[in-house]
Amino acid sequence: MTEHGEALLSMRGITKRFPGVVALQGVSLSLRAGEVLALMGENGAGKSTLMKVLGGVIRPDEGEIVIAGKTVTLGSVSEAKAQGIALIHQELMLAPNLDITSNIFLGNEQKRWLGPLNRPRMNARAEELIARVGLKLPVTTQVSRLTAGQMQMVEIAKALSTNARILIMDEPTSSLASAESEQLFEIIGQLRQSGIGIIYISHRMGEVMRLADRITVLRDGQYVGDLERQQASHDAIVAMMVGRELKNDYFPPKRASSDAETVLEVVDLVVPGAPYPVSFSARRGEILGFAGLIGAGRTELMEAIFGVRPALSGAMRLEGKDYMPRSAREAIEAGVYLAPEDRKQHGLVLPMTVAENTSLPNVQSYARFGWLDRKTEQRVAEDGVKRLKTKTPSIRQAVGYLSGGNQQKVVLAKWLAMKPKVLILDEPTRGIDVGAKAEIYRQMAELAAGGITILMVSSDLEETLGMSHRVVVMHERQLKGVLEGENLSQLQIAGLMTGKPETLAVEMAS
Repeated sequence: MTEHGEALLSMRGITKRFPGVVALQGVSLSLRAGEVLALMGENGAGKSTLMKVLGGVIRPDEGEIVIAGKTVTLGSVSEAKAQGIALIHQELMLAPNLDITSNIFLGNEQKRWLGPLNRPRMNARAEELIARVGLKLPVTTQVSRLTAGQMQMVEIAKALSTNARILIMDEPTSSLASAESEQLFEIIGQLRQSGIGIIYISHRMGEVMRLADRITVLRDGQYVGDLERQQASHDAIVAMMVGRELKNDYFPPKRASSDAETVLEVVDLVVPGAPYPVSFSARRGEILGFAGLIGAGRTELMEAIFGVRPALSGAMRLEGKDYMPRSAREAIEAGVYLAPEDRKQHGLVLPMTVAENTSLPNVQSYARFGWLDRKTEQRVAEDGVKRLKTKTPSIRQAVGYLSGGNQQKVVLAKWLAMKPKVLILDEPTRGIDVGAKAEIYRQMAELAAGGITILMVSSDLEETLGMSHRVVVMHERQLKGVLEGENLSQLQIAGLMTGKPETLAVEMAS
């Protein structure tokens, strides 16, 4: 693209109010043809709401939208699509039981005249589209058989099938391996060259600095400003996002735990789909990191420790006593809790309130004479909101209306209310902005200092290194080593998690 491409989109003075909160206040945004515009801001800054306005999902209360010089009204998703706008959500919106072709044309099927679907024509067009995004698979492949990266390619092909000229990508690499992310970046480059304008939402600074031609920053539902590529730096972006300079100690200091007692011991544990036994131990007050590529077996291991995936063999001990939960309820009763990677599907009940979600895992303890003690529930929920600095109009707000970072804080609050012995955090800051990350890191450090053992699964190496006392590294469902001290480095972790044959100085779990 040229440095100053054709004006494609202008959003001016967009305001949107919800009960008890102003989500957007006079926000403006512009996009040029062939430009990658990064949209950044803390969770709750209004990014998703603004994109829902552009995608026709919700109507603004005030403001105007101009596309290619023409003022338009986007009263529905179909009207947005008709204007060439396509929104690719963070949680991919594909039907897993259908094949690639059916997903690409879902809701826009091509039919013979007064007859059935024109499958040959749809397949031929689908082949053209997936070839354009670099996906080399038969279009009759069922989507449930695809990797996360391949599903992302199908989503982009689906957008291109509607002749999209404005493509919105919401955290597109959050569930992708590094190789899949690189493929996505290549496709973004091709789309840019073809004149498609891309709005790219991400909390990953490296991606933004690499891809964006320009950066628009929102804070507290308001437009803060734009940064051209040559003006942008990590510190400048963060300062605009949070309205303050983050302290250098982004990761809190680690409290020594090498001489602490062992709380959880895992011995030769074999879980379904992972044929190799895994052994490790976790100490009181320790943050034990688990590093590995997608598919390394970390989540399956955590699910076995939490009792939702039965182990095939091996043993576990919790505070010196045999521990082999047959269900999540047994794990919870023993004091082992899991905050899952997919907080919306497995960690929260979105229509329920902050207070109800906080009390849900231990609701029986709030009962008095057969009735729910609302005052106790309210007190515990308010304590959780205050402790974690959760941004919500009230504890009676449905969690589905909160930002991703604040939803994660509600997940943590409900487990903290039950005083855990072992807290498993699976991708604790996935899709969360830098300000909310710093707060969650601070809480994790405080929990560890208070004697809680934390098992942290993370795909972010900086986070793994910054927060972990020791790191368990897995590769292809095998435990490759446990790193600590001088061996705890990005080079050592990367070498083990990618299966490099070189001998690395690591402590192997016994």
